[in-house]
Amino acid sequence: MMAESGSETKRPSRGIYLLPNLFTTSALFAGFYSIIAAQNGDFRSAGIAIIVAMVLDGFDGRVARMTNTTTAFGAEYDSMADMISFGMAPAFLMYTWSLSSLTAAQYGQLGWVIAFVYTACCGLRLARFNVAVGTADKRFFQGLACPSAAAILASFVWVMTEMGINGADLVVITAVMTLFSGVAMVSTFTYYSFKDLGTNRKVPFAMLLALLLLFVVTAVDPPKMILIAASIYGLSGPVYYIFRLLRKRNKQQQNQ
Repeated sequence: MMAESGSETKRPSRGIYLLPNLFTTSALFAGFYSIIAAQNGDFRSAGIAIIVAMVLDGFDGRVARMTNTTTAFGAEYDSMADMISFGMAPAFLMYTWSLSSLTAAQYGQLGWVIAFVYTACCGLRLARFNVAVGTADKRFFQGLACPSAAAILASFVWVMTEMGINGADLVVITAVMTLFSGVAMVSTFTYYSFKDLGTNRKVPFAMLLALLLLFVVTAVDPPKMILIAASIYGLSGPVYYIFRLLRKRNKQQQNQ
């Protein structure tokens, strides 16, 4: 077989970039540890591990873009890690801490069904996000991001365990929160992504002061502040949706 003069067959690179994938692996480990901790009844550590996974997940993409090491492999690996850390781990935590009390004669298997709905919604959210990459507006998310949904559940368990409250006593609230977080992920609600922060675009000086104040307040009582911030962010999508409906209705009434 004769090869064309001066041409060489280019083989695909088998290497991967270490730094961004190291953050992804660390986030995956945190999610895996959360499952182990929840299985052993250490619900506080399980909730904290999910929050740690959320922080690490926020770094891998930014590091990849800053170092120009974004690859298709990294994107797929990140999605698989997210499915464990923000799909399986929070659902398992909510089930072992509270929802398992619904699995009784009068409720059947309702507890693990609710946990599965959350996990399935996380998978659907990740699949939809991967399909929309490159076409969607990066400034906004369609549906609640998986790390944010996981943060609501994890911080709630973290706060309740520190207050000495048993999950079985809050099973109705837990079920509603788990279902809301799952449905919000696959909804069409619009959420601000904050991805344009930290770029070359200038921001008001007041925003810098607000971020500094946020860090200081969070450091005073991390679990409660994370729960408040995550809950406000989770509710911002439905509130903004209702606001747009009301504004649209007012415009229609004014035009009549």
